[in-house]
Amino acid sequence: MSTRRRGPARARTGAPPPRRARTIQWTDRAQNDLIEIGDFIGKDNPDAAAHRVGMLIEAVEPACAFPLSGRVVPELDRDEIRELIRHSYRTVYRVTDETIDVLTVLEGHRRLRAGVDQADV
Repeated sequence: MSTRRRGPARARTGAPPPRRARTIQWTDRAQNDLIEIGDFIGKDNPDAAAHRVGMLIEAVEPACAFPLSGRVVPELDRDEIRELIRHSYRTVYRVTDETIDVLTVLEGHRRLRAGVDQADV
C-alpha cells in the first residue's frame, strides 16, 4: 500500500475550491432610505413599518451566495450593478469580489436618483 499523500481536493476532483460568501455592506444612502421607509410607513402602522424594513434587509441576504441573482439595473446596464424587487421596492446593489454593497432602496416605480450612478457606482 502506498503512503503517498494526495494533493488538495481540486487535484482529485478537478473542481475549484468553494468560494467564500460575500458580506453585505450598507451604504449611508441605503441606510437612510430604510429609515425613511420605516418612518413613512410607521406614521400609520409602526408594526408594519418594522416588518417591511426587516423584510427588505432579509431580502438581500441570499445575494451573498448568489450575487448575480438580481437583475441588471436597466438605467445603468452594468453587470455588477443589480437590483432585487420585493413588494414594490427596488434594492440596488453592487457586486464586488468580497462584498455586496447595497447602494439604495427605493419605491419600484421610481427611477434612480441623480448621483447614484455617479457617486456610488
